[in-house]
Amino acid sequence: MFFWDPTYIIVLPAILLALYAQMRVRSTYARYSRVPIANGLSGAEAAAEILRRQGLSGLQIERIDGTLTDHYDPRTRVLRLSSDVYNGTSVAAVGVAAHESGHAIQHAQHYAPLALRSAIVPVTQFGSWMAWPIFFIGFFFHSGTFMQLGILIFSAFVAFTVVTLPVEFDASRRALRVLAAEHLMTDDELRGVRAVLGAAALTYVAAASTAILELLRLLLLYNMSRREE
Repeated sequence: MFFWDPTYIIVLPAILLALYAQMRVRSTYARYSRVPIANGLSGAEAAAEILRRQGLSGLQIERIDGTLTDHYDPRTRVLRLSSDVYNGTSVAAVGVAAHESGHAIQHAQHYAPLALRSAIVPVTQFGSWMAWPIFFIGFFFHSGTFMQLGILIFSAFVAFTVVTLPVEFDASRRALRVLAAEHLMTDDELRGVRAVLGAAALTYVAAASTAILELLRLLLLYNMSRREE
């Protein structure tokens, strides 16, 4: 029942969407990583220029290991870019760097969904790996309290994935708006950035869809367990 219960079919569409989203983001990123940007700016230089023009020139930009590990940390106010993005002079690299700069701009302008997402991160980190064990302890031992606790904890993770959607979409909008307004890219290059960020956005939609359907699955298993008593 733990691994092969029939309720898995509920989550299958979201899993397929997630697989498609991962393939699309990697292929789109790879494609536009081969397209150089006309002005020759690297991702780090583009991010620094965007932040400077937004009055955030003091914000630190760091290089980190990994591929597509780029993120903005609102706790330390540090923009971290993967090596390919940090040093890259491609449309993809500058697009990703601009997107992460969008998060820094959100933070500076007190964008409410970003603050909410940051506030629930600690609960989310716990809930994403503890909710299912707690739930299934209750499921196997017929403890409604444990099952309800697992559902409650997982609900916080679902909330995180849902709140992430407007945060990521807004960061992409800000990135595209700044790149266009500051004439840091040509129109053709901006179309490439839209493709890269659009593919990335689909991964967040897939994550939220998966989490919502997983929660639905938990609720269904809970009701099945209650009916068997």
